[in-house]
Amino acid sequence: MTDTTIDRRPASPTDNSRLGGTTRYFSAEDIHAYYGESYIVQGVSLEVNRGEVLALLGRNGAGKTSTLRAIARAGSPEVRSGEIWLDGQAVHEMKAHEAAVAGIGLVPEDRRIIPGLTVHENLELAQIAEPKGWDIELLYERFPRLAERRKQEAVTMSGGEQQMLAVARALARNVKLLLLDEPYEGLAPVIVQEIERIVREIKEAGITTIIVEQNAVAALKLADRAVILDSGEVVFDGAAETVLNDAALREQYLAI
Repeated sequence: MTDTTIDRRPASPTDNSRLGGTTRYFSAEDIHAYYGESYIVQGVSLEVNRGEVLALLGRNGAGKTSTLRAIARAGSPEVRSGEIWLDGQAVHEMKAHEAAVAGIGLVPEDRRIIPGLTVHENLELAQIAEPKGWDIELLYERFPRLAERRKQEAVTMSGGEQQMLAVARALARNVKLLLLDEPYEGLAPVIVQEIERIVREIKEAGITTIIVEQNAVAALKLADRAVILDSGEVVFDGAAETVLNDAALREQYLAI
């Protein structure tokens, strides 16, 4: 393990709620999570200010997706200890549906588009219960490809278009923390650029985002800060620019 670089900038003036010993808008504190008896997330702690983009990076098997699922209270992996706080709410005491209502929106790697429903029906279903987020017509303005395909069965769209729908569906809820798991995987470069544009617009809208992405350089260029995991543990926490400029660090933990 290397000497960890920690970015301890003061919280912004809006981040003034007491969050389990910190004043950050979001924090995960000493999270330990398991798949059965397999110890996957080994004491992960991370913090994010309101409106920041955090790149959560590491090699395959480092525990990135498991950490996102733990934050979203997905049930698997099982979080056995630690605390998760969002905007003053104790997320670690919630079930997955309660965490979603509290504002955590997970866009999983497999997207989970609902078969048999059109694009529009997928978005309507996301808003079937309060609290609602972005208006559907606003989503169509931000995702013009989806507007063109609003009557099309969603699972018949391309992978990139389904990824856009998965993100749009999360934004249709009143999301405070957006968790993006491998949003660029398998997509053509032109579609990756479109997803990057969307993430930048999300950031401009003030939505806090954690992005897990094997295309580490692309994620770092979008992010304010980066956390690197290795074997389920945090080995770096600092500015995204630091990782971009440190070839030895990238080689050691990201193999790039």
